[in-house]
Amino acid sequence: MSSDTHSTVTGERLGPLEQRVMDLLWDYSSHTVREVMDQLPSQPAYTTIATVMGNLERKGLVEARRQGRYVRYAPRCTREEHTAALMRQALGVSRDRTASILHFVDTMPDEERNLLRAYLADENPGKTS
Repeated sequence: MSSDTHSTVTGERLGPLEQRVMDLLWDYSSHTVREVMDQLPSQPAYTTIATVMGNLERKGLVEARRQGRYVRYAPRCTREEHTAALMRQALGVSRDRTASILHFVDTMPDEERNLLRAYLADENPGKTS
């Protein structure tokens, strides 16, 4: 996905079935409604999955491509881009964005905090602490 994708990725939360469908699409690139049905253990009805795909398309998370008699659905963003959009959306409703960010960082495991430190150091190569 492109680096400017973040501006178009929605931070809408997904319902449980929407999440399972998106996980399949993120893991396997694209699927038809029938292929999704065949991979879900709950064996939902065709119309149920077709409705979910329509909802995901409306939310901007998938794009539909006609392929002969079938429509294939592919993700418009990566799982990580969607997760980042959810985080931006959560921060957007915070009354104290700084406190929310700091609390989030405080609750991160040490290895993730170290990863963040290394990333920030790489982003500011001329900056000294």
